Amino acid sequence: METTAREIDANGTRLYVETTGSGAPLVFVHGFSLDTRMWDDQWEPFAERFRVIRYDLRGFGRSAQPTDQYYRHADDLAGLLDALEIERAHVVGLSLGGAVTLDFALAHPGRAHSIVLVDAVLPGFSTPDLDEAIRAVWGPARTLPLDAVKELWLGSPLFAGAMADPVVAERVRRMVTEFSGYGWVARDPGRWVEPLASGRLGEIQAPALAIVGEGDLPGFHAIAERIAAEVPGARKAILPGCGHLPNMEAPHAFNAALAEFLGGEK
Repeated sequence: METTAREIDANGTRLYVETTGSGAPLVFVHGFSLDTRMWDDQWEPFAERFRVIRYDLRGFGRSAQPTDQYYRHADDLAGLLDALEIERAHVVGLSLGGAVTLDFALAHPGRAHSIVLVDAVLPGFSTPDLDEAIRAVWGPARTLPLDAVKELWLGSPLFAGAMADPVVAERVRRMVTEFSGYGWVARDPGRWVEPLASGRLGEIQAPALAIVGEGDLPGFHAIAERIAAEVPGARKAILPGCGHLPNMEAPHAFNAALAEFLGGEK
């Protein structure tokens, strides 16, 4: 199936985007230090039923780096959909991408047909294990060479499941190696939607599914539990045998869970 790749001007920046397939729009939003390639295992399977879209967030992959100007990833996503002449879309976001998806649903109500939050970061919510995983990398990032910071990041508990599989590990390592390091080597002026999403889950009107890898950190399980409890009508799915990147570590199980959820969301 043919893939179209291009750069689009959206919300005052330049975003790299790929599209394929036809049908209802389905957008995939990647995690921190990763890029569009993390969704390779979802690309063709979902293009059979959907117009599939994946893009590099501002500061990642082939998209433009942030300037000193304040911005919100949620508004970048809205601008991208505007440029593609899409009013509503299903949105799937992992980790950082999950936070972007939550913010998009809150800041642009009615534009998310449904949301899928995969091992999602929840702005305004933290646990000791999540705080420690961040401090272990962001602290040394101020003084260490970028290559050393990337090695610390790859050794994070967040990547334990992915790095246990040589094939997945190589894919993850390639993306992290090519990551610019923005956010470690420079202050990111990006902001979350305010008030923060952690106190506003009950406002989300889109059908929602929270997916979490069985082996991910307890903090991400707590976030998935909160989403399932507080977003009206939300569901939760725990995927066995995988960690923070279930779409890469267990693609068949992930695709089945996503397809089942989307089956009722036309």
